[in-house]
Amino acid sequence: MQTTSENFTITNKSRGSSAITELPFAEIKIAALGNKYELSLVFVDGPEMKKLNRNYREKDYATDILSFPIDELSGEIFICPSIARKKATEFGRSFTNYVQFLFIHGCTHLIGFEHSSKMESEEQKIRARFAI
Repeated sequence: MQTTSENFTITNKSRGSSAITELPFAEIKIAALGNKYELSLVFVDGPEMKKLNRNYREKDYATDILSFPIDELSGEIFICPSIARKKATEFGRSFTNYVQFLFIHGCTHLIGFEHSSKMESEEQKIRARFAI
């Protein structure tokens, strides 16, 4: 399943998680990255995420999110719903809340933030706007 709007594409390659594509990702994307940023959001299953993580980060496990900047105004975010579902429980969040939390986190990486208090502050502004 694929959803497309101006400068934003959502592709769901994962099994059993079609409802998450209905979350307000387009609005969050605009708040975090602006209208001009071209973004692809892809939901993948564990084996595909493990392959991506191994190929690009040399880590041999599936993770919940990976973000890849392509250039200043484009990038890709991959989210693994099965891993996100497990992590949501660990962090005391609902699954949909955690997926949106991850998406914001990936967006802030795409605009150049590294893990820091400054990144956390930027994420918090966006999370507050969407009650995440």
